[in-house]
Amino acid sequence: MMTQTIADKALARIYGKGRGWTFSQVDFNDLGSRSAIDSILQRLTKQEKIRRVLPGVYLYPRYSKLLEQELGPEIRGVAETLARKFAWSIQPTGFAALNYIGLSTQVPAQLVYTSDGPTREYQIGKSTLRFKHAAPRKTKFREFESGIIVEALQVLGQDRITKQTIQKIRQWLPASKRARVLKDTKNITDWIYHVIKQICREESHG
Repeated sequence: MMTQTIADKALARIYGKGRGWTFSQVDFNDLGSRSAIDSILQRLTKQEKIRRVLPGVYLYPRYSKLLEQELGPEIRGVAETLARKFAWSIQPTGFAALNYIGLSTQVPAQLVYTSDGPTREYQIGKSTLRFKHAAPRKTKFREFESGIIVEALQVLGQDRITKQTIQKIRQWLPASKRARVLKDTKNITDWIYHVIKQICREESHG
């Protein structure tokens, strides 16, 4: 009876998070023992209510009526799940930063995150998810969002920053974080800081 109660709670959590949620056993640690949760997740996989993406990583899949098939996981979701699973601090770099903000919908062949964990590589469909070890002391910023914005702007380059780019980042960045990000990035390259000022202070001049 106890295991059934844990199973009900686990399934309710999965359904509550909605389709597209990627997760691992650690996301249910508060519900019961590791062996009980592992058993439940394996059973739900056999029942095809969830899908196994990687060892220990699962997906509550979305369904595309247009394609008439289940969709694979978002790489960002897998990266965040692995970070929770192994207690890593991660930061998207390069095109991963653009994807994170929504400045690019294209998924490149390889997405790279820096991590305070070991360097590791995972194959997810046609994409490679790579975690590159970086010592915590090398982290420049206090705010997670600061690093993503700076990385994204560097990838785009000064000549490709448009009003639409600024608007998109502004919409992505919570208003409550703007003052902190502005303070956090004051020592960054001049042109990048100028763009961040426009994002955070909503300046209209270029």
